[in-house]
Amino acid sequence: MGLTLGAIVLNVKDIGPAAEFWRQALGYGAAPDNPDFLVPPGGRPTELHLDETDRTHLDLWVDRSTSTVEAEIDRLIALGARRVEDWTYPPNADFVVLAAPDDTVFCVIG
Repeated sequence: MGLTLGAIVLNVKDIGPAAEFWRQALGYGAAPDNPDFLVPPGGRPTELHLDETDRTHLDLWVDRSTSTVEAEIDRLIALGARRVEDWTYPPNADFVVLAAPDDTVFCVIG
């Protein structure tokens, strides 16, 4: 399997206070390249991404040393997921939005 849980995205009203709470609650720090991502000390396992506009969803990151984005999307579709066709993507998006069989939306990131 070539996917790992890369980030949990939480919709928050205000990133500043939310980030402070979660940093203290989890012992996480701000990612050096993006303070909206909170990371645990000493490594890069699952991050907690705080966002004021997006809905709560899972980001599944493809391990490119063992798989490809296309292969993982195909595998997930075979398991019952579907592409969300009407999603508006930013230019040069590095992700694809899928929906699980129960319509839970998530992203596969390359």
